[in-house]
Parts: sequence; structure tokens; C-alpha cells
Amino acid sequence: MASKTLRQEVMGGITVRLVVQDNKQFAGVVIGKDRKMVKIYGEPGETSDDVWERLRSEAMRSHPSWVGYDGARERFLEYFPNGFKDERYLDMERNYKLEARSMLDELLPVETALDGAGLGDKALRVFQKTNLLSHFETMRVRDALRSEQGDSFVHGAAEFVLQDMASGLRKMLNALKLHDAAKWTVITYLPYLWQPEKHMFLKPEVTKFFAEQVGHEFTWCYKTTLDIDVYESLQDLAAKTKQEISGLNPRDGIDVQSFIWVVGKYE
Repeated sequence: MASKTLRQEVMGGITVRLVVQDNKQFAGVVIGKDRKMVKIYGEPGETSDDVWERLRSEAMRSHPSWVGYDGARERFLEYFPNGFKDERYLDMERNYKLEARSMLDELLPVETALDGAGLGDKALRVFQKTNLLSHFETMRVRDALRSEQGDSFVHGAAEFVLQDMASGLRKMLNALKLHDAAKWTVITYLPYLWQPEKHMFLKPEVTKFFAEQVGHEFTWCYKTTLDIDVYESLQDLAAKTKQEISGLNPRDGIDVQSFIWVVGKYE
């Protein structure tokens, strides 16, 4: 039976190909790095987009790190058997972030951070409250926030939260790049603490690895360039994760980000 290729994508070395056959049925194949092939055929009523998504899901499950959300949940509970209520979890992963959030709300409420001066020093105190950034990142943030660009960075972060994410992201980037501090960890820190119900902190390597483990496209979407599409993919990963682990009753993005960190990093 003859077929025509409609779409093809390479995802981390795995080829995904969608075809339409002579009988108008959609089908496709996933070709792994070892050349092993998995074929998928469309069901009656499925569109090309439906089959394409099934193909991409199969490609993500074929990654050697894949454990799925069930496996991720089991791994998290190995460390914290009582889930997000576990006293060890609260001590190790949540409480210090809540303290930083309280400090930020006291020193620099987001509604007051869209303009004004003298904001960089206040923001720096909050950055220094946690160990979410590396030592070198913290030093670069210190230089940026103590410079004349410090207020612009805070203004951009507040705009990112309250108004337009893309515009706020550009303002933060422009303020940080002179100090070699334009990193995802720095960009996402204040929005995450201001609004953990909506925003997410991005620690790139562990988050990419987690995405591999649960089969989310963030692992292929990620790039070091501060692009709003990357952040939106991160938000999708966070929302999907919160939904999949709803039985553990995650309260907010602090719990979701901690879950990602524990599953991807703890040994």
C-alpha cells in the first residue's frame, strides 16, 4: 500500500513520521536510535493531529529515562512517604521557600514593583535568602541588582507577572545581559515567589531530565536562549505534573517544582 509522508520530526535522536495511506488512513512510525521501529495506525474517526500526538507520545515513552508519572510519584514517596505533608519534606523543600516568599511580599510587593527606584537591593536580599541559584549565579545577580540596571530588572519581573510575559522577559534580559546573569534561574526566581500558583522556577538540567522521565516535550523544547516559548512549555509541564499528581494534593508551584527536583535530582 502506497503512502505519503505528511510530517516528520526528530526528537532527541528519535524519528517520528506521520503518513497517509492510499485508503486515506493515517498511520506512522517511531524509529529509535537503535533503529527499532514502532508502527501506529489511526483508528476510525481519528484526525492526522490525533495520530501525530500518539506518535509523539510513543517517542517520548521510548526514551531510556522514561518512568512515567506513576514511576515519578513512587520515587517521590520513597523519600517522603507522607507526600507534601511529610515533615522532612516541609523542612527540606518547602518552608525555606515560603520564608523567601514572605520576605519578598514584605519588602517588594509585586504591585509596587512596576516602577520606582531602589528596588534592586531589596530584590537581592530575597535572592540571598535561598540556595536555589548556584554560587556563581548569585554573584552575577548581586552585581546586576547593585548596578543601574537593578531597578529595570525588577520592573521587568513585575511586568512579567502582572502584564505581559514576553515584554517583561525582554526587559529582564536587557537588564541582566551586561552582567552575564541572563539565566533561566534568575529570570524565573521572582515571578515564582510572587505567584507560585501561576509561575514556575526553572532549574534547566534537572527539569529537562524530569521531562524525559515523564515523557513531556519540554526536554526537546528547552534552549538556553530566553525565549517565551520555552517558558510556556515549562508552564505546560508544571500544569500537567500538578494534574497527574493531584492525588498527592500539591498546593502550588512550590510543591510542583519541589516534586520535579526530588524526582530528577535526589539520590
